Amino acid sequence: MPEILVLALGGNAITRPGEPGTIPQQFAHTAETLDHLKALFHSDCGLVITHGNGPQIGNILIRVEEGERRVPRLPLDTCVSDSQGGMGYMIQRLACEMFRREGIRRGAATIVTQVLVDAAAPDFTHPSKPIGEFYAREEAARKQQERPHWRMREVAPGQFRRVVASPRPIAILEQQAIETLVDAGVVVIACGGGGIPVAWQDGRLVGVEGVIDKDLASGLLASHIHAHKLIVVTSVDRAALHFGQPGQQWLGTVTTAEARAHLAAGEFPPGSMGPKIEAGIAFVESGGEECIITSTRHVAAAVEGRAGTHIVRHRP
Repeated sequence: MPEILVLALGGNAITRPGEPGTIPQQFAHTAETLDHLKALFHSDCGLVITHGNGPQIGNILIRVEEGERRVPRLPLDTCVSDSQGGMGYMIQRLACEMFRREGIRRGAATIVTQVLVDAAAPDFTHPSKPIGEFYAREEAARKQQERPHWRMREVAPGQFRRVVASPRPIAILEQQAIETLVDAGVVVIACGGGGIPVAWQDGRLVGVEGVIDKDLASGLLASHIHAHKLIVVTSVDRAALHFGQPGQQWLGTVTTAEARAHLAAGEFPPGSMGPKIEAGIAFVESGGEECIITSTRHVAAAVEGRAGTHIVRHRP
């Protein structure tokens, strides 16, 4: 049976720090990213691509606020679905161009993905994920008064942002459709932005105001479709201990026990490498072969064991 790989693309694969993030820029960076994945597209492995949507969802929220005098506001779950459709279109269009150019007999398809969460989870009582614009103190107070259901938090001296829940994913509702397409050789784009957070309430499936971590959702999807490898694509070639400090140590192969100990010691911050390591540990401990953490340009080499950080259950 061919290997199944889940590739979780970080924001750097689509947008670059310091850029405005125009659509042409996003297309250009995404094309560059897909070019680095060419060897995988040529192989017979099953492929699912997931991606973040931080800058994109921020832009959508700005449009919502700017346009609320003319059109109805969009709830956050609808904003996430919009980002999934737009970014999925971009990835699959560029993938189809590459397949035709390279003579690759594959298709690509985007699945608008709902991810089940627990509406009673503590995250909804104590939201922690910043989204949207930065506000000065006075403007933040005015926004809070206008929208009593919002929570605002000071994220830097004198700078405030709205915070929402970041609930843990429980299930991928489109899992069966994703598996069917992967089995047919289609490259599937799924779980964009961590997925659309939904919950069961009184027998109805409802969207909830929250943002799901992309890496945790990707790891859950990889486990549930019995993927062999979870590849977390980020801005660095490997994970490191003492990152950015004297004595920095790049990590090659680590066991889940070692990774868990480093995580507990605070080596991997919650807002950056932490969720990637956590997702990797969970994936491998649930039966996955390995989780690879690496940069876009080294993905193909990392799959062959020549680059990246590899989280495994036991050392060879």
